[in-house]
Amino acid sequence: MTDTKPFDGKLALVTGASRGIGAATAEALAAAGAHVILTARTAAALEEVEDRIHAAGGAATIAPMDLTEADHIKKLADAVAERWGSLDLLILNAAMLGSLSPVEHLDPKELGRVFALNVHANQALIAAFDPLLRRAAKAEIIGITSSVGSEPRAFWGGYGASKAAFETLLGAYADETAHAGKLRIRILDPGATRTRMRQLAFPGEEPESLKGPEVVAAAIVAQLQGEGATGSRITID
Repeated sequence: MTDTKPFDGKLALVTGASRGIGAATAEALAAAGAHVILTARTAAALEEVEDRIHAAGGAATIAPMDLTEADHIKKLADAVAERWGSLDLLILNAAMLGSLSPVEHLDPKELGRVFALNVHANQALIAAFDPLLRRAAKAEIIGITSSVGSEPRAFWGGYGASKAAFETLLGAYADETAHAGKLRIRILDPGATRTRMRQLAFPGEEPESLKGPEVVAAAIVAQLQGEGATGSRITID
């Protein structure tokens, strides 16, 4: 490892890597030396991120997939195990906002889709990649959350409930694996950031008044190199 390439020789998997925080994080990790596996549903958008990484001298592999399909996740884990044998960094970023609505008006089918991606898919990723993370000399997981996961807010009940469940899931996994000292798990709230999801939630907001995804990506890279304890929750201002 060097000061300029702290993740040389490391393998990272970033979900929701086709745009926003996921894409920026993938590019930042690649710039720091990691080989990054990019997942999202849209192949064309992933290819654009991959092209930027390669143009900057980094290494990346795309894996277009629907994370709500558990068999897709298992196939990806099997492929990673066969090619690389272990996984060093897992960034759980993919999420669905759903409609902002009073709790009594939440559509059950849409709420099911929100939980399918924001909670169930992340549990499936943890289950599939746990053996590969344990094979690494030291592995890291960062899960991207929201303030509404810990601070309920009117009309955000569906998304907020999914993020609360996600945080509980990661916190429990951190507690379960803490004794081994090889896997560090943290929950990161990026705060107000210039993303498509933010624009959908706050259509009247001026995008340029918000920090860019690259600021969050830089904070994630710094956290991965820092000394924070497993299970901790970090907020980026």
